[in-house]
Amino acid sequence: MLAALEEPPLRNPHLVYEPKYDGIRAVVEVEPGGGSGGVRIWSRLGNEKTAQFPELVRALDRFRRKLKGPVLLDGEIVALDETGEPAGFQRLQARIHLTGPAGSRGTAPTPVALIAFDVLRDGSEDLRSLPLTARRARLERIIGGFGRGVQGDGAPSRGGGAGGMALRLSQFVPGDGRALYEQAMARGWEGLIAKVSDSPYRSGRRSPDWRKLKIVRRQEFVIGGWTEPRRSRSCFGALLLGVYENATFQYVGHTGTGFSETELARVANLLRKNETKSCPFATRPKTNERPHWTEPRLVAEIKFTEWTADGKLRNPVYMGLRDDVQPESVHREPDPRRHDISAQHVVEKVLSEAGGKRDERASVQIESPDLVDLLKQLEQIEDHGGDGPVVLPHGDQLEVSHLNKIFWPSLKLTKGELMRYYVRMSPFILPAVRDRPLVMRRFPNGVKAEAFYQQRAPEDVPPHVRVEVLPSDTEVPSRLVGGSLKTLLYMTQLAVISQDPWFSRVQSPEFADHVALDLDPMPGVPFSQVLDVARWIHDELEGFGIPNVPKTSGATGLHLYIPLPPETTYETGRLLCQIIATIVAKKHPKAATVTRAVQDRGRKVYVDYLQNIRGKTIATAYSARANEFAGASAPLTWHEIDEGVDPREFTILTLPARVRAVGDLWANLRASPGADLHRILDRSQRM
Repeated sequence: MLAALEEPPLRNPHLVYEPKYDGIRAVVEVEPGGGSGGVRIWSRLGNEKTAQFPELVRALDRFRRKLKGPVLLDGEIVALDETGEPAGFQRLQARIHLTGPAGSRGTAPTPVALIAFDVLRDGSEDLRSLPLTARRARLERIIGGFGRGVQGDGAPSRGGGAGGMALRLSQFVPGDGRALYEQAMARGWEGLIAKVSDSPYRSGRRSPDWRKLKIVRRQEFVIGGWTEPRRSRSCFGALLLGVYENATFQYVGHTGTGFSETELARVANLLRKNETKSCPFATRPKTNERPHWTEPRLVAEIKFTEWTADGKLRNPVYMGLRDDVQPESVHREPDPRRHDISAQHVVEKVLSEAGGKRDERASVQIESPDLVDLLKQLEQIEDHGGDGPVVLPHGDQLEVSHLNKIFWPSLKLTKGELMRYYVRMSPFILPAVRDRPLVMRRFPNGVKAEAFYQQRAPEDVPPHVRVEVLPSDTEVPSRLVGGSLKTLLYMTQLAVISQDPWFSRVQSPEFADHVALDLDPMPGVPFSQVLDVARWIHDELEGFGIPNVPKTSGATGLHLYIPLPPETTYETGRLLCQIIATIVAKKHPKAATVTRAVQDRGRKVYVDYLQNIRGKTIATAYSARANEFAGASAPLTWHEIDEGVDPREFTILTLPARVRAVGDLWANLRASPGADLHRILDRSQRM
């Protein structure tokens, strides 16, 4: 089971908190009795690691003499420093390639420990369906009898017992992680893991039931090459590093620090074995010394201070190679320490803007019993083949299928994950699409495969899925119309990832309820420039007294919505957007453009006002998006835009927790009486 890249709150009665240990994730099978072969260790990719940690095996051999039946443990193998404290991953490098007794090559052994945090099997009983707290109690009973050599804080034993420091329990703090967070900061830990206390263990799944809270900036990067060494430096000068973005290998920086002479030689030998003549990066990087290229097969863990504005690493330091990470799974990770995207700080900002009042309605709606029951049904169907009927609130039914199909390959997120996301977000997304015709873009084989648009409703629509015929819509005989949970889930069943509604409703299809400015950055334009353009547009709108509500597009852009008064035509709304977009493009010609020809836009943000035509659509608030990071369109406050946000932070994994904390920011659009068009006309005539 893997943790989602979603920053959790530090206080929550439904969560427990554990340290995020900086080692190698391991599943350990221990058979009872004596003799050899009773301990086996695997990495998270299924690679056997038993021979690489012989001392740990010997310690567990003593432990298994006390067992009555086999156990399967989940935990982290960590290196220990001189005081017996868990140390960083870098210290494990010498142990990863060990195949005999520690210290057999004349070097001092690096002591290690297994810090167990879960138990998956006890005897013949599969424990994975039990709540986390029940599994933890079982784990403490199993390991607690192993002498005084086990402590529940990850610290070294003072009592000596069987096995000494080699087997430990993770710290386990329910409800309030603030003290543990301070401890993590003081000791330089990698971070914390927050886990839902009653959650089952979901093998092979990245679930928001487990969430990472990283403290230091470090992640894995794929090595795509190296440079010639300078002066007295041996082997190579620097590693050339990259990540995968939108199925392409992108260069993000280089590092030449953090190596011992032994490690330089070892890495250089591995690089030369994979040397190639062609550059593996999508764009050939500029280097200070002559580059050599390698097949992108080696993964290095790097620590660094921050990402630069142009997307490069600042002050990167090599920590070690990882053999438990697939290169294709390495993507740019969001930085949870940035104050402007921290969930805790976002909540405080939004609350301060709302006068300190928390919107409790969000929590009640997301966790309503009907939706919780529906979520459990969907999980059970996915776990048992992926096909079957679900009973919706009020007794209606819907047949679903292929819930275990992977829709986001890089994240291993399934069709079932998407359907559960829409269940969680239905109290907020249904008002946004209610009574609105919907355009479908279907991804039957996931976001990496071919997709197609569908305007008309299918012929065999289930009962109570809303279909309407628009009298003036001569080209499309009938359309799906949003507003019901069954329609939302039926569209997801059809592999429709995003929700794309008209700006008008079926009751008045000629009149737009709102219009939008779509800020679309051209390739190579940083998101900071998109934020600048958004601020300039906001200034112009404020000058005219025009209300507006911003949201991320769910991909790389921003959408600024303007509510309109009743019976405003599409043409009027489009002209309003054209005026604002043109003013901003003329005032800031180096950053913004309204030029329609793509080849003439340059490295600018295209301010698109042409989406405001009857029948055109853009993804609505809270809609999932078909991009590699499973983005979702997130309503924002202007305070957040002023401070700066990262659009990759808002995904189908992170958005439910955000809305639970800050409430439905998109409700501001529906509550607005709309822009005063007469006032705008009067003011423009005086300009």
